[in-house]
Amino acid sequence: MQNLQPIMLVGTGSDVGKSWITTGICRWLKQKGYEPAPFKAQNMSLNSFSTPDNLEIGRAQAVQAEACEIPPTIEMNPILLKPSSVNKSQIVLHGKPIGNQTAKEYFLGDNKKHLFEEAKNAFKQLASKHNPIVMEGAGSISELNLKHRDIVNMRMAAAANACVYLVADIDKGGVFGSVYGTIELLEDWERKLIKGIIINKFRGDASLFTDGKKKLEELTGVPVLGVMPYAKDIIIEEEDSVALNRRNTIAFENKLNIAVIRLNYMSNYTDFQALEQEPLINLYFTREASEINKADILIIPGTKNTIDDLVSLKKEGLDNIIKECYKHIPVIGICGGYQMLGNHIKDPFSVESSIKSEKGMGLFDIETTLSKTKQTIQSTFQYKNFESPCKGYEIHMGETLVPKNKHLNLVNNKEEGYFDGNKSWGTYFHGIFDNQEIVTELLQVKYPKAKAINYKAFKSLQFDKLATWIDENLDMKTILKNSAN
Repeated sequence: MQNLQPIMLVGTGSDVGKSWITTGICRWLKQKGYEPAPFKAQNMSLNSFSTPDNLEIGRAQAVQAEACEIPPTIEMNPILLKPSSVNKSQIVLHGKPIGNQTAKEYFLGDNKKHLFEEAKNAFKQLASKHNPIVMEGAGSISELNLKHRDIVNMRMAAAANACVYLVADIDKGGVFGSVYGTIELLEDWERKLIKGIIINKFRGDASLFTDGKKKLEELTGVPVLGVMPYAKDIIIEEEDSVALNRRNTIAFENKLNIAVIRLNYMSNYTDFQALEQEPLINLYFTREASEINKADILIIPGTKNTIDDLVSLKKEGLDNIIKECYKHIPVIGICGGYQMLGNHIKDPFSVESSIKSEKGMGLFDIETTLSKTKQTIQSTFQYKNFESPCKGYEIHMGETLVPKNKHLNLVNNKEEGYFDGNKSWGTYFHGIFDNQEIVTELLQVKYPKAKAINYKAFKSLQFDKLATWIDENLDMKTILKNSAN
């Protein structure tokens, strides 16, 4: 295959569909015989993933790697910011945390030059192994107050010699202003990198936008290479926090209602994507006591700030609601949620909070101490007494003491998690619901003969559908021609 310049998707703003289109192009290229790989220099997200070599990257790049049918590596997302309080984030560089900074310290500090060099080096390493690199920007490319310190959008595009395509969301309205304004605010060197415009989330007959396409091309001097229809029937994990706001928030009748407590610093909510695809399950995110009480199963999810989220639950009296639910229905804790269900959480090194110790909900006979070292591990494990092996990954900064023979899982004969012997359990494993047998067990709480779908096969089908969506609506011939020059 001919070597191609990188293809880069940037946006007029956040949540315009850059990740989707990047993922779709990755899969399309793979189907055409290329060996693509995704790249995002800097990601800000509480959804992350453990690579096979036990390092941490943004979940979106792991999904894009899956679309490419390759293992995720730290070169795909060298810098990850994980918000841990109102204006502070943990900085993860090359898969390992290097400290915490406020937004002001990060964006106005001196370390961006160093981080940019690290991002460029990661890109070079990735580009030496894959062809082409499909890059993704972040937010808007025309944030004038920040872009001179930008390490993820146009400066990264120039460093990579990428062909750049501007994505705009027509469903939000104001697409002419957002596209024209974005391009007008660019400097000359930035405009030269823009090779095309992609209009995303178009509802109805795309031929109705023919005049609009011509007008945009006249205004900007840049060709419109695709009008992408709003795709309701394709399910791809979305990592943007805005996407979480579109999730269901209430119980439904005649369904297995699984409520996820919406924590302030909830992390890895993509853990529950598999449950959302089950026809018999209604998954919803809530902090409303009335909706929590309608649940058939209750899940306390992961969090980037376990103690602060626990304190918040107590202030709202939700801890007592959860304790009452525990008497009647399965209560499941994932990662930080698992820690909260125990007797105590200690943070002697102020890893997450200024609070050194906080009493847990006392539902599980466990004790947790947060540590300076982060565990990022992919594992195969045995769940309860199930015969089939399961897979998951850990991302946490805590050690939990569990009484002998109260474990949930076995990992290489090592005990992990907590099982109360009845119906409630907790674990550090993210992605645990991607395992068909575990979801089947949940379904049978209400539907004894139900069987869960094969989620891995489901995801592969979605990637293929996304590639077809790209093939039918985006001018990939021109995009490949641009990258071949």
